[in-house]
Amino acid sequence: MPFITNKKGKEPVDIFYEDYGEGQPVILIHGWPLSRKSWEQQVWKIVEEGFRCISYDRRGFGISSAPWGNYDYSALTTDLKAIIDELQLKDAIIVGFSMGGGEVVRYFTDYKGENVAKAALISSIIPLVKKKDDNPDGVPEEALNEIKNALQKDRVGFLKNFHKGFYNYDDNKDKVSEAQLEYDFIIASHASPRATIQTALAWMHTDFRNELKNVSVPTLIVHGDSDDTVPIATSGEQAAKGIANSTYEVIKGAPHGLNVTHTDKLNEILISFLKK
Repeated sequence: MPFITNKKGKEPVDIFYEDYGEGQPVILIHGWPLSRKSWEQQVWKIVEEGFRCISYDRRGFGISSAPWGNYDYSALTTDLKAIIDELQLKDAIIVGFSMGGGEVVRYFTDYKGENVAKAALISSIIPLVKKKDDNPDGVPEEALNEIKNALQKDRVGFLKNFHKGFYNYDDNKDKVSEAQLEYDFIIASHASPRATIQTALAWMHTDFRNELKNVSVPTLIVHGDSDDTVPIATSGEQAAKGIANSTYEVIKGAPHGLNVTHTDKLNEILISFLKK
């Protein structure tokens, strides 16, 4: 199985990746608390449309190795850089879902977008999840603390029900099967407990607002206007204003997990952007 070893940091980290197709490389960065498997409905479409599709497991998730420390966004982004360097990718398109948008933006801050031609933020946490005086539409810190405490006390219990909110399940039972919920739970529950909590702290508290100006390539921003997990007002709307060369697409009625509930619409938007 293909692994890339990232030797930056205190200990080497083995990152598992899948690499399919030929053509311009598209790198998919998954959300929390899942793995590369969450991109199932996008990978085949990207390959079918003539691109090389690379998806990988974030450190601590899937079958990548799980170090004890180093889960801040700069550390996570060294894994993305290692993949681009090891595979000698040029003109890559990096696509981040939910917390994966953080690696996308931080890549431009830490590496000036080296070898990247385009970027995409899907249901992304960018630029700031947490509610502050100057970010009134964010998630209250009390709610974020409740998530952290639940993960510490009963991680699997919390994860068992997490994805119902992820998909606005009561409104989308015709689009999301119970089997999908079980599948997500299996993936999430097998992640490193330490990584699950530490990466949650990263996406909860990292403020990317001053980094938006660093994104220097054409960027697609897609968000659902019914996203209860990452409110659109604190994410997509702000990202679209802060990233100069951006295309902003709002999917009506879509929840956070729109890659599953609104697969066809997302794929249509994404492929169109890739081909521009």
